[in-house]
Amino acid sequence: IPICIRSKDPEEFVHAVELISYSFGGINLEDIAAPLCFEIERKLKERLDIPVFHDDQHGTAIVVGAALTNALKLAGKRIDNITAVINGPGAAGLAIARLLLQMGIGNLILCDRDGALYEGCPRNDAEQKAVVGMTNKLGIRGTLAEAMKGADVFIGVSRPNMVTAEMVRSMSEKPIVFAMANPTPEIMPEEALAGGAFIVGTGRSDFPNQINNLLAFPGIFKGALAVRAAAINDEMKLAAASGIAGLVDDNALCPEYILPDPFDRRV
Repeated sequence: IPICIRSKDPEEFVHAVELISYSFGGINLEDIAAPLCFEIERKLKERLDIPVFHDDQHGTAIVVGAALTNALKLAGKRIDNITAVINGPGAAGLAIARLLLQMGIGNLILCDRDGALYEGCPRNDAEQKAVVGMTNKLGIRGTLAEAMKGADVFIGVSRPNMVTAEMVRSMSEKPIVFAMANPTPEIMPEEALAGGAFIVGTGRSDFPNQINNLLAFPGIFKGALAVRAAAINDEMKLAAASGIAGLVDDNALCPEYILPDPFDRRV
């Protein structure tokens, strides 16, 4: 049941949801921008005894986790040995970072429009500080292009045309590029492939490997409701990512097919 609340005041929003929550088995938050989305989700989780889930954050993170699991399997790389660059440290970018850290990623570099974020960076907001302290092990302070040199994975949740074929060419062997800005990705698939990308995913359905939170939602809610869960926690998100990845059979797995179709009933 889609419900719109005519307020941009986070406390008003939280109070309205709290008042109607007894009619529902779970609350999905949709299209709430950072940083208010973090405060709203946190307060609702504290006050409600039903699952609260911000799809744009955690749904996206789960699907990226699934896509990366299968991409690394094809590339013959281990997650604890790779470096990934996330461009766009907003709601989705920070959620992806948190989930990849839970998955044991070797190194992660978050970039905003001015380049790499590092511990003590004056551009870090409160939410970014909590994540940045666990990332960028080499203390890189340069541009996105500099951060991508030698990286194994690029994950874009930012703006169109941020990445060039030359930047992809500077990455590690068998680079993985998830350019998810919509409708125009950070780099178009043909340009990424021309730059030597091994696997390319976007947020669009007209290219192979659509990385879209539709794959995670509403399935994760179906599971939560089935067991009458009071929350959707990190273990459930990791299990969902693993479950989605596991729906692609090893004999079908290839660079153009790393995720199941959203309309596959097994999803």
